[in-house]
Amino acid sequence: MRGELTPRLGFGLVSAAALVWATPFLWMSVAALRPASYGAAGMASLWPDFTPTLDNFAEAWASADFARYYLNTILLCGGILLVQIITASLAGFAFARLAFPGRTALFYAFLVQLMLVPVVLLVPNLRTVAQLGLYDTLPGVAAPYLASAFGTFLMRQTFRSIPRELEDAALMDGASPLDLIRHVYLPLAKPALVAFSIVSVTSHWNEFLWPLMVINDPDKRPLTLGLATFTRGAEGAQAWGVIAAGTILVVAPLILAFLLFQRRFVNSFLASGLK
Repeated sequence: MRGELTPRLGFGLVSAAALVWATPFLWMSVAALRPASYGAAGMASLWPDFTPTLDNFAEAWASADFARYYLNTILLCGGILLVQIITASLAGFAFARLAFPGRTALFYAFLVQLMLVPVVLLVPNLRTVAQLGLYDTLPGVAAPYLASAFGTFLMRQTFRSIPRELEDAALMDGASPLDLIRHVYLPLAKPALVAFSIVSVTSHWNEFLWPLMVINDPDKRPLTLGLATFTRGAEGAQAWGVIAAGTILVVAPLILAFLLFQRRFVNSFLASGLK
């Protein structure tokens, strides 16, 4: 009897937690589709007792330059991910396969970055970006993230699990270290690359504090800064439906990507050994 109750209890707890987690998204969806004529009191209801409308989305899109915000965010996240894959792959290969003095100590020192609270690095990073002449630019926002300790650790662990025999066979055929990485290691590390790409894009898509400190030009704002500016104006008018619609415009690409690639999303984390 206890064996039957335990899975049911676990399922009930997980379902309750999922419902609590999904409640803000449910309200946001209902509010975004609710006509503005319902007023602020009507916006507090979760029950969709109305005829859905897309007017809030149209007003949100017209009230802010979301097209530019999308472009800036895509350029920012895509550029960071591209450079991170290169740097993490090269560093991961060096720590996994190359023998040099102090390799283990240097690797552990490199991982110290994972234990640092990001806020601690805000002022030093901002000073460095300003000295490099990258203040108020998208490259300035991307600069601190171009090397990833997490990505290096993940690629090192993945490369260490690849059989040495494949590397020896490639070396006998005259492959260089770069050829090894490109044609042997990276194709076999696709699950880890997918997992890291998901983590990287999600974290930088949602980044707010660091871009807020670096970017002043309205034309260079990513989606998070654009949404903050947009909501400040809409809150004064108590346009909660428009605010909800604008928020959906920001989070929708990530939700849609997850729904489309859910199976690959889960399998990539399982294959890469992430917990």
